[in-house]
Amino acid sequence: VQLQASGGGLVQAGGSLRLSCAASGRTNSMYAMGWFRQAPGKEREFVGGISWRGGTTVYPDSVKGRFTISRDNAKTTVYLQMNGLKPEDTAVYYCAAKWVLSGQVPRREMDYSYWGQGTLVTVSS
Repeated sequence: VQLQASGGGLVQAGGSLRLSCAASGRTNSMYAMGWFRQAPGKEREFVGGISWRGGTTVYPDSVKGRFTISRDNAKTTVYLQMNGLKPEDTAVYYCAAKWVLSGQVPRREMDYSYWGQGTLVTVSS
């Protein structure tokens, strides 16, 4: 499966952005989807994931209540709605996919097999 992330840009602190991740290829399989980010000089970190049916979402405390993941399986697209953005949210954001057999939502980078190219989000103070 191929992933294409988009929607990044420059936004002021407190603002919102919605990222999209379009999947193509073998999209009729069950894939959990995750979003990660990597800030300059830092390791890539998990910012949220969604089960293949969309019924389960998980978030780390750093973004809980501000970020929301959703998916439209008919359009094979996953979204990351980011509200209340902070300068520390500045990073390259990546979407990732993992083929699953259940409603699991992995949190570890190593668990995901497919990655998009990343989209840059810059939050100014």
